[in-house]
Amino acid sequence: MIGTLRGWIAAAALGAVISGAAVAVQAAEERGAVTNLPIPRFVSMKAIEGNVRRGPSLTHRIDWVYTRRDMPLEVTAEYGHWRRVRDRDGAGGWVHYSLISGVRTVLVEKDMLDLHARPVDSAPVTAKLALGVIAHLGDCEKEWCELSAGGYSGWAVKRAVWGVDPEELPD
Repeated sequence: MIGTLRGWIAAAALGAVISGAAVAVQAAEERGAVTNLPIPRFVSMKAIEGNVRRGPSLTHRIDWVYTRRDMPLEVTAEYGHWRRVRDRDGAGGWVHYSLISGVRTVLVEKDMLDLHARPVDSAPVTAKLALGVIAHLGDCEKEWCELSAGGYSGWAVKRAVWGVDPEELPD
């Protein structure tokens, strides 16, 4: 009985050590190996056109081409000068870092999204954005983000756009 108890305590201690190591590895994975920026993180397409490749080099096959400037993308990995990205639909691949920008944009996911003068439902509506519009991201609060597109600006509910995490408060 005492031998079994010692074995159980040793196993529990080993489990705690392994768990601690897993937490340390997980914490290390939260930053890009190349840029030391958070992974995942949102960026935007800087170029008008950008090849999306199967792997992180020019020798890898081009799977498709992004053709929408300012489109929000999520960086999920880094390798040298390459960033693995995914779009709103979950499609992705590797793009050269020179094709993306740290400028934050979002994709409107609700048709005729109201932009309010202030981040409250009762504030006057200053504009409406159509489904699929790309807007520049400004300040965010817990449930609201400031957006600008086509010369219009205002506050929209965060859950109606893609390109910002629900818990994120961008600078």
